[in-house]
Order: sequence, then C-alpha cells, then structure tokens
Amino acid sequence: MSPEILKTARAKASACAETISLPLRSRVWRGMAGDFSGAGTGSSLDFQDHRNYAPGDDPRHINWQAYARTGDYTMKLFREEVRPVVDIVLDVSDSMFFSETKSLRVAEIFYTIVISAHKAGAAIRIHLLKGSTHRQIPVEAVLSDQWFSISKALKDETPNQTPNLENIPFRANTIRVLISDLLFPGDPSPLLRHCTHRQGSLIILAPFTKEEANPDWQGNYEFVDSESGNSSPHRIEPSVLRSYLETYKKHFSLWHNAAIRHQSPLARIPSDTDLLEALQLDAIKSGALEISN
Repeated sequence: MSPEILKTARAKASACAETISLPLRSRVWRGMAGDFSGAGTGSSLDFQDHRNYAPGDDPRHINWQAYARTGDYTMKLFREEVRPVVDIVLDVSDSMFFSETKSLRVAEIFYTIVISAHKAGAAIRIHLLKGSTHRQIPVEAVLSDQWFSISKALKDETPNQTPNLENIPFRANTIRVLISDLLFPGDPSPLLRHCTHRQGSLIILAPFTKEEANPDWQGNYEFVDSESGNSSPHRIEPSVLRSYLETYKKHFSLWHNAAIRHQSPLARIPSDTDLLEALQLDAIKSGALEISN
C-alpha cells in the first residue's frame, strides 16, 4: 500500500472511531491511573462507600458532616480510576494483503482499533505477527503509517504455518484484539485458550472478501498460494466449488463455536462495503465493538 492509501485509510478509521469503539467501559480494570472504573478505591468523583477512619488516612476524605452529627470520623470512599490495558495483534500473513480491497480493509480495521484505544487513554501494546515471527511496535509507528513497511520486512521461515500466538507476551487482565482472516488450518481452541489466559478477554476481527467467501469459479484457473507464492493450474467443476464452499463454511463454524465457548466475540468484517457499515454488520451485534457514548 502506498503512503497515500495508508493516509486515507487512517483518516477513514479516525472518523469511524468517533462512532465505534472498543467495549472498554463494560470491564472492571486494575492498574495505572486513568479514566475508567477500577476494582479498588481512589480519588475520583464517583462516590462508592463509607468506612471508619484509620490512622494514616487522607484527612481530605473525612466526612465532616457525619463527624458533626456523630462525633465519629468516617472516610468517604471513591471509585478508583484506572487506564484500560489493550494488547493488539495484527496478523500480517500474506493472505491478509492478497488483494487491494482486502489490504485496505485490514488497514482500516487496524487503524480503527489503535485509534479507539489511544483515544480512550489505554495502555497499548501492538504486535505484528507472521507465522512464528512477531515484532512489537509503538503506537507512533501506526499513527505515522510506518507499520506497513515494518510488516513487509518481517520474514517467516515456515510459510503456511498457523500464527504462533504463544510468542506474544500478553499482559494480565487485558483486552486482547486479534485482527486476522483466520485462513489457517487446525483446531482454534488451543489458540483461544492461550489468548484468554491470565484473565484476558479476546476480541477477534476477521476481514474477508467476497471472492474468498463466495467465489463464482468455473472452468480453468491458475491458483496462487498467497503465502508461498507457488502457482498451480486447476479446473473448477461445480462439485469442486461446492466442496470448497462447504469446507469454508465448516472452518468458520469451528471458529464461531470455539469463540462462543471461550466467551470471545468474533466478528467477520466484509471488505466490499463502507467501513462504518461493515463494522456495524457483525462487530456491534457480536459485542466485539460498541457504539461510542
């Protein structure tokens, strides 16, 4: 993708992030000071409870009106405000950028998630993943459009391998966002178990194109493996197309069922519609994203 295309994608995502955001407010957080409700007590304006005064307590939080009535010191407790913690993983396998349409949608989704988390003041870590290779990049590399050239420089020694998320150092009590087309074989359950360990919550956003989900192949084709670059001729008969469609449907049924078991919302994002419309189709319905307040 050219710098101009990346800039355009970022602008669309920034506008989209005004309407749609990560579901951060529905979770109780622990960690650094911020704007979201935490599990402890702090100094926000959100009143929580009273308790008896103990030596060493901040006198600014003494309930002086209650002291005037009872003669006893009691403390006002306020809801702790903390920063949400978000780990974002972008699958940069070649299949994610196989066509211009899909490449653009991948970029738009990625920008939307990063910008949404950044606007919320989240503590963000971003990982680019290609097979067994991954690289952590700063938020600035996304907002300055440098992430794409970094992703293209990643080399994977084992093309076609399932992305190895066990190499990703997820932090505890985080929302983890995986952006991937999920076009790799195997049982998704082990991957989902790893992505939800240490009190993690996983959100999966899976971009797809009409050409891969519902192709109209008929006749002779030269197929190219997006990961290895190898090509091979095939003749597509109706029975072959039916077999492909059944396999494709079964593959994503496995993913949806596994995601439900692990309480991980999975949204498939089409590439051939407007970005905001595409995200509203499945991401809002599944709870992967929410309408901003």
